[in-house]
Amino acid sequence: MKYPKEYLEEIKTRLKVSTVVSKYVSLKKRGKEYVGLSPFKNEKTPSFTVNDEKEFYHCFATSEHGNIFDFVMKTQNFKFGEAVKHLANLAGMQPYIFSKQDEEREKKWKIYSSIFLEYVDFYHNQLLKNEKYSKARDYLKNRSLDKDQVKKFKIGFIEKNPNLFEELKKKYQINDLLETGLFYLDEKKNIYVERFRGRLIFPINNISGQPIALGGRIIEKSDFLAKYVNSPETLFFKKGSNLYNLDLARKLSNKFDNIFLVEGYMDVVGLSKNGIDNAVANLGTSLTDKQVFTLNQFFDDIIICFDGDESGYKAALRAAENSIKDMKPEKQISFLFLPDQEDPDSFVNKNGKEYFFDYTKQNKILIHKFIFNHYKKNSQNNPSSMAIFEKKLRSIAYTIKDNYIKKYVLEYFIEKISGLTPYTSQNQKNFYTKKTRSLDKTKKHFNESQSLSGVELKEFSLIYLVVNNLNLMRDNIHLLKDIKLFSEVNKQIFEKIVFKLKLENDLSVDQLDIDIQLIDKITKFAPIKHILQKKFNKDHEIIELLEDIARDLNNYNLEFRIQELESKFSKDLSETTFNELKELKKKQNVN
Repeated sequence: MKYPKEYLEEIKTRLKVSTVVSKYVSLKKRGKEYVGLSPFKNEKTPSFTVNDEKEFYHCFATSEHGNIFDFVMKTQNFKFGEAVKHLANLAGMQPYIFSKQDEEREKKWKIYSSIFLEYVDFYHNQLLKNEKYSKARDYLKNRSLDKDQVKKFKIGFIEKNPNLFEELKKKYQINDLLETGLFYLDEKKNIYVERFRGRLIFPINNISGQPIALGGRIIEKSDFLAKYVNSPETLFFKKGSNLYNLDLARKLSNKFDNIFLVEGYMDVVGLSKNGIDNAVANLGTSLTDKQVFTLNQFFDDIIICFDGDESGYKAALRAAENSIKDMKPEKQISFLFLPDQEDPDSFVNKNGKEYFFDYTKQNKILIHKFIFNHYKKNSQNNPSSMAIFEKKLRSIAYTIKDNYIKKYVLEYFIEKISGLTPYTSQNQKNFYTKKTRSLDKTKKHFNESQSLSGVELKEFSLIYLVVNNLNLMRDNIHLLKDIKLFSEVNKQIFEKIVFKLKLENDLSVDQLDIDIQLIDKITKFAPIKHILQKKFNKDHEIIELLEDIARDLNNYNLEFRIQELESKFSKDLSETTFNELKELKKKQNVN
C-alpha cells in the first residue's frame, strides 16, 4: 500500500536534505550548497554536494543522485517503508498507520487537488486572455503589478456572475465541489454560488506547490463586502498550518537566512516585484506554533513585518507573545515596524529594495526587546504598576520552552527592570553591574556584524585599505584594475574611489564625495583595521595586503562560478559543463 503523498511531503517539509545527510557526512557550506566527501566512494577531494533549495544530493564521483528517502535507502540499506519510518521519527512525526479511512482520504485528495488545479488554471488564463477582464488588469497595473507577477503567483479573476460550477458538475460530484470551499449553496435562492465571485484570487499552495485554498480581494470599493476573503477550512486546508508563498520562499533558504512574515497576499507580491522573494504571509489569523515551527525548518531569522497602523501593531504583539515560547538558541525572531499608514507593499514600492533592506537593518527589534518596550510604555512609575509590569514579563518568560533562552530572556527582563528601580537595586546583592552595559554594546556590535556576509567584510577591508592609503593606491592603480566586488553598494563606492584616483594627483578622504555614514560603517566593521593598527606601516606590506584581499575576492568569484556549473552539471551531466568545471577548479587550486 502506498504512503499518501501529503504524508511524504510533510516529512520533506520538516527536514532539509542537509539535516539528514549531515548525520552521516561531514558537510561544509559553500555558497548555496553544501559539500563533503562522498559516502559512496573513498576519496580525498570532496565531490559530494547537497542542495536544500532543490531538495537533492549529487555525487560527482559516482553519479548517485536523489532526495532524502533515496539517501537513507542507499546509505543505510533500508527499504522504502523503513526509510519513511526512520525519517518520520527524525521529523518528530507519528508513524503512519494504514487504514480504510486513509485510502478514502487519499481518493478525496486526488479529487480535491484536481478540482483546485482546474479552477485556478481556468481563472488565471481568463485574467490573462479574456478581454472582459480588462478592469481587473487595469487594477493590477494601478498597483504596479505586471504580467510576470500575475504568472508567477498564478493570480486569477472571477467575474461577478460566473458559471464554472455548471461546467465542473459535469465532471465531479456536487458534494466534492462543495468540500473544496470554492462553492456554497445559497439556500434562499436554492442555487450554488462561487465564493470568490467579483474578486482577484491568489492561490494558496501546499509545500509542494499544489493549490489547496484561495485568498480573494475585491477590486472595487464597497461598504458591504469584506476587502479580503479566505477559503474556509477544509479536510486539506488548515489556516494555522499554512503560509502564503511558502512553497516558493522555502527554496531560497540556502540564499537567505531570514524570511519576512507579512500580513497580506499583496504585500508578498509587491515585495517580490521589487526583488524581495523571501517573504510569506499568514492567512488572516494570529501566528501559530505550527507556522513558526515550519519557518524555523528553513530560516534562522523570522522578521515579522506587519502594517504600520494600530491593528498591525496589535497583531505583532499577539505574534510576539505567542511565538516567544518556541524560540530556540540557534533561531531568532525579530519585528520590523514601518512608518504609520505604510504596509510592506506600499513602502517598498515608494522607497525601493535597497532602502527597505537598510531600513530593516536599522530598525528591526528582537522579540524580547519588543515585548519589554511595549509593556514598559504601558506602565506607570509607581509600585503597583511596576509590580504588574514585572509580573507580566516574568509570566511571559516562563512560557519559553527552551531553558537556555528562558534564562537569558528572564535575566534581560530583570536587569532592565532593575535599571528602572535604582533605589531598590542598590540594596540588593546581585550580579547586574555596569559591566553589563558594555557587554550589551559588544553584543550589539556582534549582532550587527553577524548580518554581514564574509564577502561584504572582505570588501570592507579592501575599501578601508584603499581609503587610508590613497596616495600609495594612486601610484599603484594598476593593481585595482581587475578586482571584482559583489555587493552593489560596495562596488559603487570602490568604482567611485578608483575614478577619483585617476583624476586627482593629491586626493584626501573628504574629496571622495562618499556618504560619511557608509565610510563610518566600513571603518566600524572592516576586519583589516585591527591588523593595520598593529604592524603594517611600510608600503610594500600594504601592497601585499592588497594583493591578498584581491586574491581572496577572486576566489569568491571562482567559487560562485563553480557552484553554478556544479548545479548545471547535476541537471545536464554534459561533458562540456564538466570540462568547464574542471578548468575552474584548477584555477581555484592555483590561487
